[in-house]
Amino acid sequence: MKLKFTKMQGAGNDFVVLDGVRQRLNLSPDHYRALAERHFGIGCDQILVVEPATQPDCDFRYRIFNADGGEVQQCGNGARCFVRFVHDQGLTPKREIRVETAAGVIVPRLEDDGRVTVDMGPPRFAPAAIPFLADAEALTYVLDVDGEPVEVSALSMGNPHAVRVVCNLDAAPVQELGAKIERHPRFPERVNVGFMQVLHRREVRLRVYERGAGETLACGTGACAAVVAGIRRDLLDDEVRVHALGGDLNIRWGGVGQSVFLTGPAETVFTGEITLPTPRPTA
Repeated sequence: MKLKFTKMQGAGNDFVVLDGVRQRLNLSPDHYRALAERHFGIGCDQILVVEPATQPDCDFRYRIFNADGGEVQQCGNGARCFVRFVHDQGLTPKREIRVETAAGVIVPRLEDDGRVTVDMGPPRFAPAAIPFLADAEALTYVLDVDGEPVEVSALSMGNPHAVRVVCNLDAAPVQELGAKIERHPRFPERVNVGFMQVLHRREVRLRVYERGAGETLACGTGACAAVVAGIRRDLLDDEVRVHALGGDLNIRWGGVGQSVFLTGPAETVFTGEITLPTPRPTA
């Protein structure tokens, strides 16, 4: 099977974007894993699929598949690449579009400076909406990780996030602790894990261990979740610059019930065509 693709990145979070409007796609989780494999495939954190809208008030449908082949609800960096892709590919002349996702409708906008702003919708904090197992909503929760208490904030940005505030991001055990929190039994659908160092009230550093992908150079919804958690804990102001490993993102949130706005870069790396191999067996 030959497949046309575009490789894109947003602050180092890299994607394979597939046009499901002008070519027929019928891919399995094994195919998505093969595309994402960095040695035998194209290599990416996630695969983004552009499809025709199913709702009359939307322009496109947006589907996201992690490197492990699983479909997820939302990806902020991917949403920015999505609007850049459909505009550059001539699929729409609009600079602002309405896009269906598994988590609801988002509204990304291509700015005059080339960056993209996405209305990510309001965050959700009720444990059942994350989902997270807790008796009641709280600003922070304590997880038992190998017998040790680990404090996190938990919320949904259309996908589940746990945010841990740390004093020294460089010394944070992102790989080890991130993997354990990702699969903690109190997160029944697993979770994206953010480690945030507050520099001052308008600036943070962030590393994210993504569900199904491991640590990535940036995570748009992770940046949104970290800033929201920091604002709720009165650590941050309502507009914050987030320094991710792959670049900077700007997050703005006015408070409970209001949308989170994410602004950052979205760039095409290269385009090509791949003949999909028989997927390699997983261990």
